[in-house]
Amino acid sequence: MDRYASRWWCGEVSEPAMREQVEKVIDVIRPAIQADKGDIALRDFNEETGQVYVELFGACVTCPASTQTLKAGVERILKDRVEGITEVIQVGIPESVLEDDLVDNNAKTSPLVEDDLPETSVSL
Repeated sequence: MDRYASRWWCGEVSEPAMREQVEKVIDVIRPAIQADKGDIALRDFNEETGQVYVELFGACVTCPASTQTLKAGVERILKDRVEGITEVIQVGIPESVLEDDLVDNNAKTSPLVEDDLPETSVSL
């Protein structure tokens, strides 16, 4: 009989591995982030320091609220549900890419000018 089976028979219940707990919590959080056209993935986890490394995708990449989502949302929930979590760190988005995306998005959303308006006639 292996050691896990003997624990079960003895009535001992062991907690799932910390990484497994983190993965389960991220799976619970994911639909809320996907509802805003983003996504999240666990990239690494350091059990000794309690640091969780995640990558945000989609709309989260250029969203100004992504830091707030990460710290006040993801980090808070992970700390509440998984004992030993100390910090959630975002990885995978080089600052230069983020800056380029912001510049490109600003160019695409230039202010509307009068020449862009359709012609209409108003009669009184």
